[in-house]
Amino acid sequence: MSTHHAPAGTTPFDPYQLDPRDILEPPVGFANILRKIGPGIVLAASIVGSGELIATTALGAKVGYTMLWLVIVSCFIKAVVQAFLGRYVIARAETGLDAVNRIPGPRGRKINWVVVAWALMVFMVLFQIAAMFIGVSQVMFQVTGWPVGMWVIVFWVLTLVLLLGGGYSRMEKLAMVKVGLFTFITLLAAVLLIGSPTFSVGEMVSGFTFQLPTEGMAIAIAVFGITGVGATELYVYTYWCVEKGYARYTGPHDNTEAWRRRARGWATVMNVDVVLSMLVYTIATVAFYLLGAGILHAMGQVPKGADMIPVLSNIYTQTLGGWAQYLFYIGAIIILFGTIVAATAGHARMCSDLMRIMGVFSHDDLRARNRWRDIFVVILTVIPVCMFWIFGQAPVQMVTWGGMAQAAMLPIISCATLYLYYKHMRSTLAASNWMVALLWVAAIFIVGFVIPSLAGELKKMFG
Repeated sequence: MSTHHAPAGTTPFDPYQLDPRDILEPPVGFANILRKIGPGIVLAASIVGSGELIATTALGAKVGYTMLWLVIVSCFIKAVVQAFLGRYVIARAETGLDAVNRIPGPRGRKINWVVVAWALMVFMVLFQIAAMFIGVSQVMFQVTGWPVGMWVIVFWVLTLVLLLGGGYSRMEKLAMVKVGLFTFITLLAAVLLIGSPTFSVGEMVSGFTFQLPTEGMAIAIAVFGITGVGATELYVYTYWCVEKGYARYTGPHDNTEAWRRRARGWATVMNVDVVLSMLVYTIATVAFYLLGAGILHAMGQVPKGADMIPVLSNIYTQTLGGWAQYLFYIGAIIILFGTIVAATAGHARMCSDLMRIMGVFSHDDLRARNRWRDIFVVILTVIPVCMFWIFGQAPVQMVTWGGMAQAAMLPIISCATLYLYYKHMRSTLAASNWMVALLWVAAIFIVGFVIPSLAGELKKMFG
């Protein structure tokens, strides 16, 4: 058994290359497994942001408890797809874009239609990043009275300072801090809700009647697209798994029983990572939805425009009093700015990988990969800052645009995951029958909900 692993501080190893010297036996026992999780925590740090604090709370404020079922289903069902994509990374040692570039259909010289659709979705998701820049800057405006535009620039510079030149370990540390803080804030939010005079268990139970709202369907579709693991995070998760080392620890595929044992072991670690992160972001998402439904809906207030942060702050102040406004501000800064950092880090890695797929640099050129990663950190933050100056008065609408784009991508990526499993992974690292059945259920639900709902909403908008 070889357990060689390059120690910290030596020549940087390339997490995207397999080296037999990096093979590591998977941990045994739950406590040891917990020491090897991480990608899901980084992902959770990028998940709990515009979707939860802004879109989910706005949906609850608009439709009450009606869509509680969708929020919970959204968090659970996409985690199944996430687990299979993580399994694919371990089995094939490929990135998310490499994987979906295998999907049949129209293609150019280097990339196929799914990669093009992903690129269009990332551009639309930048509207969400812009909305988060606006949200966190609105908070600072409320605190200091200094202009929102000035704070957008300040947070842009802070993002660059945190991300430029930073590898996976830095992101994992930042994510742990954010996840710990927003978990505390979420638990506090749940206590606030139970103590609210507008909270009703009976009304909350009505949120499980599987109804669709007569109004606010566009926000509902957006919420499905971005709550839990959004379409963009499904792609990004494969990169965090690569950089954590799950495929590298498993080693080059040699079809031996030793390789299969390691692959199954690291797949178990990855599954625990998925489940624990799902619990974190599901609790956060449900809490913010209930706060929107239980407090803002009863007040008849829906967050929008320049009043977004003052309206959202009511979820704290209506229960604890005016002093809790600053508690909300602290939470909003942690959630929104933390998500800007984590989401940009993931997108930059994927865009850098796209350059590699298009032939700009070779697969083994780590220096070029990192250089392009840093270039895209700048590009992917400059664009949202520019969006602020153009669409700065519509942050909730901007989140909705990004969420609908992610929702439109979900049927593609869920069906692609089925194709990849049966065509390229099953013989290498087969999953249990019940997991495969869950993947089919997830894909069928995603296709069955998103396509008709999106088609109906687009027909209303343009018909």
